[in-house]
Amino acid sequence: MSSDRTLRGKVGIAGVAETTYYKRGEAPDAEFKLALEAIVRACANAGISPKDVDGFASFSNDRSDASRLSAALGINDLRFANMQWGGGGGGGSGAIGNAAAAITTGMAECVVVFRALAQGQFGRFGQGPRRNTISGDFAHTVPYGLMSPAQMFAMKVNRFMFDHGVHQEALRAISLASYHHAQNNPRAVMHGRPLDEEKYESSRWIVEPFHLYDCCQENDGAAAMVLVSADRVKDFDHPPCYVLSAAAGSHHRAGAPVHNAPDYATSAFKTLAPRLYEMARVKASDVDVLQSYENFTGGVLMSMVEHDFCSPSECNDFFAVDNLIASTGKLPLNTSGGNLAECYMHGLGLNIEAVRQVWGESSNQVDTADVSMVISGPMVTPVSACIFGSEATL
Repeated sequence: MSSDRTLRGKVGIAGVAETTYYKRGEAPDAEFKLALEAIVRACANAGISPKDVDGFASFSNDRSDASRLSAALGINDLRFANMQWGGGGGGGSGAIGNAAAAITTGMAECVVVFRALAQGQFGRFGQGPRRNTISGDFAHTVPYGLMSPAQMFAMKVNRFMFDHGVHQEALRAISLASYHHAQNNPRAVMHGRPLDEEKYESSRWIVEPFHLYDCCQENDGAAAMVLVSADRVKDFDHPPCYVLSAAAGSHHRAGAPVHNAPDYATSAFKTLAPRLYEMARVKASDVDVLQSYENFTGGVLMSMVEHDFCSPSECNDFFAVDNLIASTGKLPLNTSGGNLAECYMHGLGLNIEAVRQVWGESSNQVDTADVSMVISGPMVTPVSACIFGSEATL
């Protein structure tokens, strides 16, 4: 890759923030107001005025329009407004890549990446379609019982687990690690609600291999991040945290919508991961802490395999709770509690936690967090991932 065609070290994070996180349907404010609140808080965390922002980037068809945000915040010159294509959480790191690209090319100077959700205002993600007629892609799946996200993704995870002899305990370890971390994070919705093996095993099946605690929450709230050029990062109170790489995309025919993709049991990162590492100039063994999007625990496991953290044959040994918790684990995972136990803000909270690790501000801080990575949205398309680094990585 040409040295001048890269995001590596060109952009840094000036501030991050979130609103209070609520259970689905319980937010007291409208989705747009939640977005504004998160943005104002992120600017305050950076120590800047919201009027200094000149760009917005979001994903998954976020309804908070950039022009409305600009007007509400009193911004004089909106220079960049971008939405990462595709639904689901696969766009979280892609939106960061888009914002970083805008700053690197001079299209904008200060871009906010945000996501806002008020499912009580607009409807739930976790249910299948409710309509009198079924047409298009759903006509190929709904008659056979594939309606909800859990049902659709369970098919791929079951196939992967069968092909490679992966045991249920590997999924359980991911869930237990997330809940363990949430107990130290007062922002987490599941703070004060610990999980143990017995409670996990006795919880109801949603669809095999997913117990209740293998599934992400459904929440209301908003989150935001402020990005600026690298030459400005040291002007802020936080230690420098740079975007080392961001990549989005998927493999051939990943978007085959009726479960007939030629490579079926995949999280869709096989062609993306090499590009991610190449731009960052790191490899999997260099990653100090990982945030991996959990729509369901099976997607975490498959994503981590495709990012070379372990081979399929090693999953049963690698995915043990002791390996996944901060700060003693081999690879601390989802140290805020993640989508399972902190909040499901379409995964942007994972990016915020990755930055806090580099800053040394996590509630489950890893001793040395120079390379902090995020995997966004397994088994959708396009997916994305990003890597953040400290000053020591440049």
